[in-house]
Amino acid sequence: MLQVISIAAIVAWAMTAALTAGRRKMDWFGVCVLACVTALGGGTLRDTLLGHYPLIWVADPTLLLICCAAALATIAAARFMHALRWPFLLLDALGLVIFTISGCQAAMEMGQSPIIVIVAGMITGIAGGILRDVLCNDVPLVFSSELYATVSIVTGGIYYGVLYFGFPQEVAIVAAATIGFSLRVIAIIFKLEMPKFVYDKDLR
Repeated sequence: MLQVISIAAIVAWAMTAALTAGRRKMDWFGVCVLACVTALGGGTLRDTLLGHYPLIWVADPTLLLICCAAALATIAAARFMHALRWPFLLLDALGLVIFTISGCQAAMEMGQSPIIVIVAGMITGIAGGILRDVLCNDVPLVFSSELYATVSIVTGGIYYGVLYFGFPQEVAIVAAATIGFSLRVIAIIFKLEMPKFVYDKDLR
């Protein structure tokens, strides 16, 4: 089930990245690259930082094909995408918590400390979106929109905490995914955000 959800989230992230590329008038190669970076960038950065090899898409090159296929399908069906906003948002939220959990699992298998486990989960969940926005020359949405990174941190903390107290992994996954997904959806509906820091004075 987790594998199926992960693939669905990869497809959703690749398609939303393709739409972003379309708004930047990128060519088809750029669309595919941005889709791959967004969908697989978090896991790639996590594995690189932790020294966990082979990288996720090196171990399973099919993921690259899935991202490219999703990107090209988006090009073909772009005119209908506006009607799928909520399904994409829900898949994105589900992908965030599932990838966060998978990142935590990878770090725990390597015997990392609790802080690194949670950070690894967060990187897996949010780094792809940050890379997408940087490549598009935008301020990353994760730094300025509804609660996102915070949801990932909470999800990772719950997952680790439930395991720490001796509950089965299945219980930890369900608890973390349910609470994290619910928190993200609530944040979207009510536009919950972290407090912003605004400083507009010139120091010169």
